[in-house]
Amino acid sequence: MTQTDHRTEEQHMLAGGKKPRVRFAPSPTGLMHIGGYRTELFNWLFARKTGGEFILRIEDTDTLRTAEGAVEFLIEGTQWLGMDIDEGPGVGGPYGPYYQTSRKALYLQYANQLIESGHAYRCYCTPERLDAMRKEQQAQNLPPRYDHRCRYLTAEQRAANEAEGQRWTVRFATNLEGETLVHDELRGDIVFQNANVDDTILLKTNGLPTYHLAHVVDDHLMDITHLIRAEEWISSAPLHVQIWNALGWEIPLIYHVPDVLGKDKRKLSKRHGAPSWKELQQQGFLPEAVVNFLALIGWSYDDKTEFFTREELIQAFSLDRVSVSGAIYDAEKLAWMNGVYIRKLSIEEMAQRTLPYMERPEAEGGLPDGIQRPLDLAYTQRVLSLEQERLRTLGEAAHAVSFFYTDDWDYETPLIQKGMDVEGTKNALTRTRDLLKGLDPWESAGLEEQMRALMTELGLKPGQFLGAARVAVSGRKATPPLFQMIAVLGRERTLARIDRALASLG
Repeated sequence: MTQTDHRTEEQHMLAGGKKPRVRFAPSPTGLMHIGGYRTELFNWLFARKTGGEFILRIEDTDTLRTAEGAVEFLIEGTQWLGMDIDEGPGVGGPYGPYYQTSRKALYLQYANQLIESGHAYRCYCTPERLDAMRKEQQAQNLPPRYDHRCRYLTAEQRAANEAEGQRWTVRFATNLEGETLVHDELRGDIVFQNANVDDTILLKTNGLPTYHLAHVVDDHLMDITHLIRAEEWISSAPLHVQIWNALGWEIPLIYHVPDVLGKDKRKLSKRHGAPSWKELQQQGFLPEAVVNFLALIGWSYDDKTEFFTREELIQAFSLDRVSVSGAIYDAEKLAWMNGVYIRKLSIEEMAQRTLPYMERPEAEGGLPDGIQRPLDLAYTQRVLSLEQERLRTLGEAAHAVSFFYTDDWDYETPLIQKGMDVEGTKNALTRTRDLLKGLDPWESAGLEEQMRALMTELGLKPGQFLGAARVAVSGRKATPPLFQMIAVLGRERTLARIDRALASLG
């Protein structure tokens, strides 16, 4: 099937030309790591591909675990990655509010509707009783599941509990017999035995919903057409289907996308060292490279294409190309891909985007504090043009080029190269200094021609002669090409450094 075929298929997936509406609905119980943004990206790409709408909704009903600043952090990351939202916090929209804690009355309304229709009931069991029940089930090697005690209370028993002021939750009365079929657009029909579906809590004692009720209500009221979420929700899907059916609502098209895995093939988490978007930003990853990388975790266009611009990703994306098996987050591949993106930048743009990393304090990975800020842009462009091929992140630039800006460094590697001695090294450097003093014009091609001629005259190998010169002017073994480096450093600074090297040799 061609790319055009995919686009036509997805744009007309809904009857009557209804515009697709998708949502990303994270819980702010912590700072989301970068893997979480992959599922958000799939939703956003699908919305942009189909001309649909992308909604951000905050599922903040777990108030005890809500982390301060998590919502702001999430939104900043979404913005950094370039995913614009059509409705949500800070944007508004006709289906708001977009925080679940602000929609409490709605959940109570539908919980009561389920109770009245016999599809839910109030449960008065205390945490102590539930804990004892679970321990007994564990002792008998039974799966932990509610024992239906409150499901069969008489009207008189319920009235007595209410009169006593007992606290209650609302549980869903699942079908006890038969099967529930969940149709996953990626995985096909998945059949669950109803005997294995628990009477799950829908409304907590504080009146706030659990995910199971809240997302069904919100997805219906917000007119969500395609439910694109992580595969961890597959086991809960039969419960959700039963709730949708009990409320008489149309079920969105469901896509359980594969988990992002660590190298141990378990779900990616902080224990795998999964970075946040902020950490990647601080290290100098380009957001466009991160988006390209994330899109390929669980999705592919073909077996050979790896690089996409944002617009190319939107045009190429298709939900039927999403895999059903987990994909591994490969930090090395991300660094490699980011390096490719850096090399695609014009030197002007690269310098503009790298300067903030170089000019930040030394303790944060910038150039030594003794170097005056702001840096000279024209000089920095010349310096970075020599390192562009080697950088994998913009944050590496400060260390890589620091010797272009300061003479306050120690030799990281010996001046004397293999097969040479002190006198031979001093002679080579002295002859090099004398040569460079009168060389005109000062440009890399002439530098290379004259220095290689001197090397031949001295009977030295490139590793010996050029290696000694490299260490003398930079203090390092690994640098940009020697002749280009000397051209950028300039005559005065190059000669001063050779004199310094000669002095170190005594």
